[in-house]
Amino acid sequence: MQENTVNQGRLRRTVDELIIAEMFLVYATIESATAIGEGLGELGRQLTTSEQPGNNPADSLRHTLKRVASQVAEPYSSRFGYLRDRLRNN
Repeated sequence: MQENTVNQGRLRRTVDELIIAEMFLVYATIESATAIGEGLGELGRQLTTSEQPGNNPADSLRHTLKRVASQVAEPYSSRFGYLRDRLRNN
């Protein structure tokens, strides 16, 4: 009987961890989609505004793309790090 209780507890903990991971994935996807949308809007503004003398538009676009890529990846990496630490501590 005790072994059955231990197995049920282990199963419950596993299901709880899975639910948390899925929630983190959903929220990270929403945050990343928002960052992509904002980044595309910013790129569109940069492409349609008049160029200022002395500015290289390619450098500006490159900088914006790097920043957006970082913002898109961050929600996944921070949540994955949290889950990895949590599993390691269990």
